[in-house]
Amino acid sequence: MIAKTRLDPESLARFQAELDALRVEAFAQVGEADARHIRRMRGIVQGSAIAGRGLLMFGWGPVSWIAGVISLAAAKIMENMEIGHNVMHGQYDFMNDPSFNSATYEWDIVCDGDHWRNSHNVEHHDHTNVIGKDHDFGYGMLRLSGQQKWKPATLLQPFWYFLLCINFQWGVAVHDIKIGRFLKGRMKRAEFRERMRPFLRKAGRQLFKDYVLFPALAFWQWPRVLLGNLAANLIRNVWTNAIIFCGHFTENVQTYTRRKVEEETRGGWYLRQIQGSSNLEGGKLFHVLTGYLSHQIEHHLFPDLPAPHYPRIAPRVREICARYGVHYNSGGFWKQYTGCWRASSGTRCRRRRARRRPERDEQAGAPAPADFRLRGGVPGRLAAA
Repeated sequence: MIAKTRLDPESLARFQAELDALRVEAFAQVGEADARHIRRMRGIVQGSAIAGRGLLMFGWGPVSWIAGVISLAAAKIMENMEIGHNVMHGQYDFMNDPSFNSATYEWDIVCDGDHWRNSHNVEHHDHTNVIGKDHDFGYGMLRLSGQQKWKPATLLQPFWYFLLCINFQWGVAVHDIKIGRFLKGRMKRAEFRERMRPFLRKAGRQLFKDYVLFPALAFWQWPRVLLGNLAANLIRNVWTNAIIFCGHFTENVQTYTRRKVEEETRGGWYLRQIQGSSNLEGGKLFHVLTGYLSHQIEHHLFPDLPAPHYPRIAPRVREICARYGVHYNSGGFWKQYTGCWRASSGTRCRRRRARRRPERDEQAGAPAPADFRLRGGVPGRLAAA
């Protein structure tokens, strides 16, 4: 396990200034090319979905069924990761196109858009890897750090991970409902019903579309279409789970306590985002199929920057990290995923618990300004710049 980097106040201020400057430089290059990219991706997704559903409905034999499943799964993956996730971060708000509006976009998944905008943009990106504040860390099911409380259910963690993996869209969907709070008596029944309503409405539409409407349109081919839709959703769930876990829960990802981030500066926030994230290495097609979340470090630094810019600025971020002695966590898919599996199976937690030390201050610096906290995944002061 690589040690957590600590920077003195002067170094932290310089570190912050360099990343602020990189942000300004990157956003200066945002423009029409990015608009063309997202519109092109929408066309590819629509074409892939039509081809996939057409092969499932009108094809014959196993080859056309497999081709249809792959085509439909690819459409769902790209819509969720390359379009939905990035659009709802506000990456394409500069276009003033209602169909790519971050506040109203609704994606092809059972998770309600407004629920996700809160649980992900605000809770996760603001409190990245802060134990007890970032509810994405373990999704309320997995113990991934020695700072998390051990429970007997942890012994079954590989099984919990398997269930989360194959049902990942549902895990994301119920995240902002806070079912655990309700079961512990910390939420009133009226609030719980209010939180459940958007989820049930959205999940009902998705289930009807994939498992009633399209199978019914196929007439006697309905079993083929129903199973094809089920398989495509399963592939999407497994892929998105793997990519997101590889970006957040690898072995060298650092965690933080609430107390240690109380007086966090923007430089400290940058440092936490880098040390709490990890990248995946691969080719252009791989990056597109991950929605550029293969560059999770750059995404966490600048969540509202159009994602195709992440590979371009990644060498600059890595170089800045090297000069300040900050570990830049990057590796191939299988290396990172193996680390995730060790963490989710409990191996890493047991090892870290055995040698746990009292935590020291991770970083120094003056208290954060009042306007610093994130607004929709973007530091307040940066959003206003």
